[in-house]
Amino acid sequence: MKIRLAVSAEKTDEIRDFLTAHGIELDDDADLILTEKSKHVSRLPLRDADTGERVYLPVENIVFLESFGHEVYVHTDGKDYVTSDPLYQVQYLLDPVRFLRVSVSVIVARTHIQEIRPTLSRKFVLVLSNGSIVDVTRSYYNAFRAEFGI
Repeated sequence: MKIRLAVSAEKTDEIRDFLTAHGIELDDDADLILTEKSKHVSRLPLRDADTGERVYLPVENIVFLESFGHEVYVHTDGKDYVTSDPLYQVQYLLDPVRFLRVSVSVIVARTHIQEIRPTLSRKFVLVLSNGSIVDVTRSYYNAFRAEFGI
């Protein structure tokens, strides 16, 4: 059996040793993911969008995440990464105090929101730290307003 770990840095070595001692192989491409209950990860296992190289990206580097088809693209201030995990699974790993879903396909890091522009159609447009512009869709409009006290 192969699994992928998505646990805090403090627990990684202990869990890796336990699993390998019991014949379980760790693989970054495994379909099964082991996570800590009620814990949010400090880094995400991803692939570099250009080279395909495996990386563990610290979550504080994430500006926003967006899903396209069967892949989720993770955008930072200078580089893009990708995972084939569904957006809802990635969202589960992220701390909701630091990340906010603004549409069916986009999650933003709250600290990377630089500007909030209202529109006439009950939407907001967000300008992010890397220059990207994303929409808060109507379905998420009221929750977004409540989160930011707008």
